Amino acid sequence: MARKKNDKHDRHDAEAKAPPAVADKADAGPAPKMKRREYEDQMRILHGELVAMQEWVKESGAKVCIVFEGRDTAGKGGTIKRITERVSPRVFRVVALPTPTEREKTQMYVQRYVQHFPAAGEVVIFDRSWYNRAGVERVMGFCKPEETERFLQLVPAWEKAMADSGILLLKYWLEVSPEEQTRRLESRIHDPRKIWKLSPMDLKSYSRWYDYSRARDAMFAATDTAWAPWYIADADDKKRARLNIISHLLSQVPYKPPVHRDITLPKRQQSRGYVQPDLPLRHIPAPF
Repeated sequence: MARKKNDKHDRHDAEAKAPPAVADKADAGPAPKMKRREYEDQMRILHGELVAMQEWVKESGAKVCIVFEGRDTAGKGGTIKRITERVSPRVFRVVALPTPTEREKTQMYVQRYVQHFPAAGEVVIFDRSWYNRAGVERVMGFCKPEETERFLQLVPAWEKAMADSGILLLKYWLEVSPEEQTRRLESRIHDPRKIWKLSPMDLKSYSRWYDYSRARDAMFAATDTAWAPWYIADADDKKRARLNIISHLLSQVPYKPPVHRDITLPKRQQSRGYVQPDLPLRHIPAPF
């Protein structure tokens, strides 16, 4: 009997010393909405690191390929814009291919993507990629089931060839809840700035949530490999998702901060009699 009493006290002491359970975090609910100032302060730091990464990529001749996939409205485009807004477009190149032409439809499927792979000193970002075949093409019936199966069988080998050639391949899947997807699509309907984002394909895709879920699961099962794993980002909170993705991206690239240089602007030349000419130039109106 004494043993049972001691066991009870031991368990009590252990529970008192143990860290909070994971369930406690879930019970606390989602993190509070991030304030714009905090978000921009964190983004400013990350932008500085992206510039450092850019300089390392140029100097080392590294080849980086980043793939963004995910459900409609998950925030792929916004994340890509935040990644690229402070870096050079000559180093960071975004590829968002349109519907394949009749000629491209007769090519080897991956052929239209290979020509956009990075060369030395480049970072290429695919806003949707060859994984269209595992997602939208499969769900919407744009390819035969056997074509999708063949694609899923071949992709690991293609991506292994990329890795063996020295390309660092990073694959991100942005996941959004059905409730948040509905809210974002509805906001596009009523916002003239966003209506262009709402295509007939988006409306058809919206009704096939679980078809896309099954396609996503099959894609992960077949193509999540040691040399090209999938990284999943919860994108219901756009600000936090962008910060988390960029932070993770930076952690995967072995860049080194550049050596700080003391830069002094040179003296500007003297005018040597230059006078602004009186030309009939057309200045734009300045209502602001």
